[in-house]
Parts: sequence; structure tokens; C-alpha cells
Amino acid sequence: WRVLNLLGFAFTFGIGTAWGVLQYNADKFSSTEPFLLLFFAFYLLIPILYARRQPAEKRDLVDGSLVFGTPLIAFSLQAGMLHDDRLALALCALGLAALYAVLGWALIRRARYAALGQSHAVLAVGFATLAVPLALSARATASVFALEGAGLVWLGLRQKRWLPQIAGALLQLGAAFGFVVGADYWHTDATAIANPTFMSGLLLAVAGFASAWCYRRARQDSPAIVYYLWGMLWWLGGVIHEVGRFVDRDSRPDALLIAVAFSAWVAAEVHRRAPARALVLTTLAMLLAAFPLALWQADVHQQPFAGYGALAWAVFALLGVRSLWCLRDGQDRVALAAQFSWWVLWPSVVSLACMWLADRFALAQGWSLALALLPWLLVAATALLRWPWLAMPLGARFDVLRSALTATLFGVLGVSWLCLLVQPASPAPLPWLPLLNPMELAQLAVLALAARWLWSAPAPAGLRGRRVPVLAIAGFALLTSTTLHSVHHWGGVAWNDALWSSTLAQTSLTVVWSVLGVISWVWGSRRGQRTLWLVGAVLMGVVLAKLVLIDRQHLGNLLGISSFIAYGLLCTVVGYLAPAPPRAPDATVEPQS
Repeated sequence: WRVLNLLGFAFTFGIGTAWGVLQYNADKFSSTEPFLLLFFAFYLLIPILYARRQPAEKRDLVDGSLVFGTPLIAFSLQAGMLHDDRLALALCALGLAALYAVLGWALIRRARYAALGQSHAVLAVGFATLAVPLALSARATASVFALEGAGLVWLGLRQKRWLPQIAGALLQLGAAFGFVVGADYWHTDATAIANPTFMSGLLLAVAGFASAWCYRRARQDSPAIVYYLWGMLWWLGGVIHEVGRFVDRDSRPDALLIAVAFSAWVAAEVHRRAPARALVLTTLAMLLAAFPLALWQADVHQQPFAGYGALAWAVFALLGVRSLWCLRDGQDRVALAAQFSWWVLWPSVVSLACMWLADRFALAQGWSLALALLPWLLVAATALLRWPWLAMPLGARFDVLRSALTATLFGVLGVSWLCLLVQPASPAPLPWLPLLNPMELAQLAVLALAARWLWSAPAPAGLRGRRVPVLAIAGFALLTSTTLHSVHHWGGVAWNDALWSSTLAQTSLTVVWSVLGVISWVWGSRRGQRTLWLVGAVLMGVVLAKLVLIDRQHLGNLLGISSFIAYGLLCTVVGYLAPAPPRAPDATVEPQS
């Protein structure tokens, strides 16, 4: 008779609670505890006996009031009696969890009692969960809750039920809250890695990754991504905290570099066994993180390989190559981006070291700039002449990015080349020699490789069609820069606004440009190249305009007069050697009569 069971339950625990509030004290524990256990045992067995008395088709009914109400009220009364002894209360909760687990296991084995058995199993999980914060610290509680949450996620997916999955997510959120509550004690950690703070964060990350793995296997990508990002947040946060807490300030970028290399490698290894785009993106992100870390290293100890930097980059190189090797069998294009960033990263890092090397040996700016370009020149030359070396380890898959990588390398070289034009670039301790100094030799190497690139298939079609004028303009700019640098180094004119207003600089430019114009004029006439002849004519026109607008201001000195005389003599030579432009061949043929 269910109503009688409920009446007995209500009066028994109602009167017991009222008496406990009004009359109980610690001295009465030994006489009160047996009655509490006895009443709990009565109402633990009554729902089972009630279900057993039901017809076979109704034995899956659950008397929720007694099944769930009995342990909750009994444990609340027990908590009031043991409020000063948390460990004893935790053991009580653990004992209840074990009891309900045994009953649940026994009932679930009988199909007709499955619903009742599942209710007992839920109570077992609940009391086991409750025992943790009662017995352990907040950080330890967070660890257990996180792992328990991952287990519930796995169970929910296995049984295709939403309730355990939601409970698992809530437990992991609760674990995060518990971790934050216990975060005030991080300053007591005495050992790196092997301390409660890092281990708790690591278990939170593991729980997130395990949940992501379960959802991935169930082909539910959206929750898998959320859990994966959750796990990465705890992993990276824990690593950054450990580095900031235990690593010397100057060595922090080195330690973080090893950490990102390790993270990239682990993600790539997992991807090799269970392909997932999030793992490839993780590898790419970790490789990209090396760029700011290299700049941090240069800021802390002048160059990336100082201090523990050499060790860190050696580890990064080994793990990075292995990471890319793990990505070679998939078809995800993100892997191509990872290798692309790899070949942009290394010349960037080595350039920082080369610039430090020039400063270390007290070399002038010209050496520093040339050495900074050297790694990019080597990688660009390898891309043009030995492409299979750069294609490894992805191999033929990486060929689709050959044009993009080469264009990027030459983009960097091109911008650097333009910046070098306006730098004074002293070659000290060597004397200045036009085109035979470190900076301009590097610029000539850039032009040579650019010419090789523009006459090759990987070059963009738009540039291949304009390669001659592009190289001609670049050569003209380099000769102009060489002229001004010669005036600066040989004429003693300062490399500032005074250089442009210098008579020596203007006269030198007039002569050099005139010679270039004459060479183009004569060469175009002799070779029958009308375009080249016109280029020379235009350049001579520019020189004439320069004489009228700028050089006439310097007619009061010898150099200004010399520029006009030189221009006139060169025009006379052109008039003798190439008096008229070559005619374009006539494409039409007149019919014969």
C-alpha cells in the first residue's frame, strides 16, 4: 500500500528532523545514529519490496519519493550530526555511493527492475561526486569532477541519452569553478609541473580532450570542437602559468617555444591516427606562435639563439619536422599552410640572428642589412633551383603552393630591396666601392634571382609579361642609389636632405642618367629595338627637364656648368651614332603589278 509507505516516511523523518533541530546535541550521537541507520534501511528496502509486489508488467515503476527522498533526507540529517567532521561525512557519502552502486548493479541485471536500478546508479554517482569536495581541496575536487564529467559524457553517448551528457558538461563547468576557487593557493606550489595547480589544470584539459574524442567518434563535430577548445584553453593556460611561475624571466620565451613545439607535435601525432581538421589547425597555430616568440627572444637576449634559445630551436626543429611529417598523408589544405609558414619562419629567425652577429663584431650597417637578407636569398634560391628540398616532407602535395611561397619570398626580398635604397649602408671597416659593397652585392643578388624567377613558370603571369620593364626600372633605381651612395661616401655629403640639394649629387645624377640614356639610345638604334631607343630618348628628355628645373640653380659653380657641357657632348655623340629611331617593320606587302 503505497500511501501507507509515504505516510510512514513522512512521519518518521518529519518527527526525526524536528527532534534533531530542537533536542539533538553531540552527546546523543551514539544513541541517535543507530535509529537513523535503521530507518534509512527500512525505507531503502521498501521501494524494492514495493516494486517486487507489483505485477510483472509494472515492476519498472519507480517510487521516486522514497527512492530519492530517503537518501537525501537521511544524509542531510547525518550532515547535521557530523557538521564538524568533514572527513567522516565524506566517508558516509562514499559508503552510500558504494551501497547504491551494488544495488543498482544487482537490479539492472534483472530486466524488469532496470528503471529502479538506473535510479540507484544515478544516486551512486551523485554521492560519489558529493564525497569528493567533502574530503578533498577545491583543486582536487576540480580534478575529480572533470574526470567524472568526461566519464558521464562517454556514458551518455554510449547510451544515446542526453541527461548524462548534460550532467557531464555541468560537472566540467563545476570543476572549472572549483579550480578557480582554489587558485589562491598557487603561490604555495614549490615544484614545477608536479604541483596541484598544474596537475588540476592538466586533468581539466584531459577531460575536455577526452570528451572531444568521444563526440568526434560519435560524429558530432560541434560539441567536439567546443570541448577541444575547452581542453586547449586549460592546457595552454596551465603551461603559461607554469612558465611564468617557475622559469627565469629571460628564459620564458625559450620555454614557451618548446611548449608550442610539443603541442604541435602531439596534435599532429593524434591527427595521424585519427584525422581531424582541428588538430591540423592546432599544429598550424603552434607553428605561427613561433614568430612572436622569436621577436620576444630577440628583445630579451638580443637574438633568438642566445641563452637557452639554441636548445629551444633545436627541439622546435625536430618536433616541427616530425609534426609536418605526420600531416603528409592527409588531404587537408591546412597542412600546406603549416609547411608554408615553416619556410617563412626560418629565414625570419635566422635574419634576427644575422643582424645580431653584425652588431657583435662591430660591423657597419651595410653588413647588417646584407646579412639580414642572406637567409631569404638562400631560401629563395633553393625554391628556384632545388624545389624538392622545400617540398619535403609533404612532397608533391606542396607543389600547389610553390608559386605562392616563391612570390612571398620575393615579396619580402622586394620590400627589403626598396628599403635598402634609402639607407646609408656603410661598408666599414672596408672602403666604399660602387656595386662591390655588402649591401649592393645583396641587392644585385636579389635582382639576379628575381630575373631567374621572372623567366620561370612559378612566376605570376602578370609579372612575366612585364619582366623586362620591371627589371629595367629596378636596375635604374639601383644605379641611381649607387650614385647617391658614392656621393655620400666619397664626396662627404651627409645622408639627409642636404644630399638632394648638393651640387655634386645633382651633377652626378645628370651624368649617370645621361650615360644610361645614350647607351639605350645607341643600343636601340644599332639592334633595331625601337622601344629601347624610345626609352633612351625619354630618359634624355627627363635629364633635359632636370637641367632646366634643378641644375640651372647650380650654374654659378663648376659642377653645374659641367653637367650642361656633359649633356651637350652626349647628345652630340647620339646625333652621330643614332640620329633617328629604327623603323618598325612594315607588316603589309604591296601587290606586284
